[in-house]
Amino acid sequence: MLAMAGWRALASLALTLGAAGVVVPGLPTVPFLLVAAWAGGRGWPQLEARLLAHPVHGPTIRSWRERRAVPRKAKWMASALILSSIVMIAIAPVPMLMRWLLPPLLLCVALWLWSRPDA
Repeated sequence: MLAMAGWRALASLALTLGAAGVVVPGLPTVPFLLVAAWAGGRGWPQLEARLLAHPVHGPTIRSWRERRAVPRKAKWMASALILSSIVMIAIAPVPMLMRWLLPPLLLCVALWLWSRPDA
């Protein structure tokens, strides 16, 4: 019972953050919906079923689950945000450690993302 409440709490939090991502620029929606569906599958099957049946986000969730595929549009959007983050790190007064560590990390994320199949 306690474990189910934990999965439902995680699913609810992820769903809330995903919903916020619809209106907050730069906050991704789909990664949070993926977490919500994953957690829902462990403690809230009805939520998981609703997310998988969603007309807009359901196909993306299913593609990720079946083939770890990411839509090309999402790859381009993420790459643009990564590039803008690297530029902001370069021009903003940030600690030197951030200047050295974050850009390579973000580039690794972009490379990983583009290595995923297209949805």
